[in-house]
Amino acid sequence: MFFHLDFFHLVRTTDIISTVEFNHTGELLATGDKGGRVVIFQREQESKNQIHRRGEYNVYSTFQSHEPEFDYLKSLEIEEKINKIRWLPQQNAAYFLLSTNDKTVKLWKVSERDKRPEGYNLKDEEGRLRDPATITTLRVPVLRPMDLMVEATPRRVFANAHTYHINSISVNSDYETYMSADDLRINLWNFEITNQSFNIVDIKPANMEELTEVITAAEFHPHHCNTFVYSSSKGTIRLCDMRASALCDRHTKFFEEPEDPSNRSFFSEIISSISDVKFSHSGRYIMTRDYLTVKVWDLNMENRPIETYQVHDYLRSKLCSLYENDCIFDKFECVWNGSDSVIMTGSYNNFFRMFDRNTKRDVTLEASRENSKPRAILKPRKVCVGGKRRKDEISVDSLDFSKKILHTAWHPSENIIAVAATNNLYIFQDKVN
Repeated sequence: MFFHLDFFHLVRTTDIISTVEFNHTGELLATGDKGGRVVIFQREQESKNQIHRRGEYNVYSTFQSHEPEFDYLKSLEIEEKINKIRWLPQQNAAYFLLSTNDKTVKLWKVSERDKRPEGYNLKDEEGRLRDPATITTLRVPVLRPMDLMVEATPRRVFANAHTYHINSISVNSDYETYMSADDLRINLWNFEITNQSFNIVDIKPANMEELTEVITAAEFHPHHCNTFVYSSSKGTIRLCDMRASALCDRHTKFFEEPEDPSNRSFFSEIISSISDVKFSHSGRYIMTRDYLTVKVWDLNMENRPIETYQVHDYLRSKLCSLYENDCIFDKFECVWNGSDSVIMTGSYNNFFRMFDRNTKRDVTLEASRENSKPRAILKPRKVCVGGKRRKDEISVDSLDFSKKILHTAWHPSENIIAVAATNNLYIFQDKVN
């Protein structure tokens, strides 16, 4: 049972949240928005009065990661929207994260400063250069305490490697390399080299009229630095091994579920497109999200998923209207909990779904302003498809398709979840936690 922990409302229209990500310890939570901004929230340390309760999340740092640009060669505007954020494991007092828009990946260093140097010989207290003739004594600069300041500085900028829009970035388990994927290519980067990347997947046909599918998501294996997966708009997943060849045009494994002919319709190809792919923390399973379902695949079984969860099957009869208002092209993400036993993904009407893999139970919860009172317990919601509607149910015809939860994140070790609903960020915590 989850209750409300924190609620953040972002005011500007450019504040629509486009990605959410916890760092490896769960102490920090980063969000990226449509305006190119990254907001980092930090968890308060436990206080003396609350020994058994960890604190809420508060704003730690805010910085502008990307600015709008214009490609003059292609007469194309490059928007500043942050598509993905990925944290690097913490090695020292500073934090490092990758953020990307459609074309450029940046490595940011986020660090704290609570001291400032004073007593320079060649500069005065305001930073202006002094006349050397007026210097009669030699001073030793000292560090003075100051108010805590959090600084975000760009350490690397990885640009000019993608013709198409970047949809995924993933940090390798060797922590020396990462990959970036666009619609047709996947590139491998070294963190120390910004002017060169290696193309490891290229599905662009010689004649673009022969193009039948695009890459929708990609991720490295959590433990094996040579292995990665990528999903396609045809509903297939390819597992590649970089030890096999430099260009991974030939996959090692190919995961695809045979289509049921009885379910074939005009929308079949659209709703089978995979919008997100995630390795389990153990590395044994792959989770994929398409428009109506979440599927779990065993790496050792390619012909069908071992688990299929219906997210909002009641929308199957609404596909025509969802196609007309473009909602059918929404890209929902999915996440594992820390032990890989529970799956979470978003839906419409600010609903999000949880599936317990062990008990096979599922629940629908709502992230709304009405539930945003501190410690308010979330009540399960039910959608009524037809017939008589009960008091606590909502009719499928009453669902608000403009309110959608595309981006969610789960704390790596605790039952704390972050849910982005347009320009609102909700943080919920399990009651027994």
